Amino acid sequence: MSQQGQTVSVNDLDVTQLADVRKQLEEELNHLTNSFAQLKQAQAKFKACIDNVGEVKLANTGKTILVPLTNSLYVPGKLSDPDHVIVDVGTGYYMEKTRPQAHKHYADKVEYIRANLETLEDTIQKKRDNMGYLTNILQSKIQAQTQSKS
Repeated sequence: MSQQGQTVSVNDLDVTQLADVRKQLEEELNHLTNSFAQLKQAQAKFKACIDNVGEVKLANTGKTILVPLTNSLYVPGKLSDPDHVIVDVGTGYYMEKTRPQAHKHYADKVEYIRANLETLEDTIQKKRDNMGYLTNILQSKIQAQTQSKS
């Protein structure tokens, strides 16, 4: 047997139930906002990768450069083949690509994240609108309770 979800109007909920729904909505909103910030950071990193690929030039062949091993650890190395770069394709896997391929790879990542950010931004705005609506109803119910007790 499958159960069908029932729709309940927020106007039919009591103050305690409304407060619970508001708390759940706040948690969802916080989670979505954190996810948005993380996606923005990832997008910035991919944009930095595009800049880094652009810095690899034929004129730098044989020159000593600093090679990043981690975010904070760099070692000296010589640029022997400026036409090819190593690209982190995710989950610890790396591939050799030409500079144009690497640029396209990172540009595609930036675009993919941009599209997800737009979708997430719309979702966050809808949740904020719902929160405002819910807060107004909660305040009016609390005010009505206060007036009925007076």
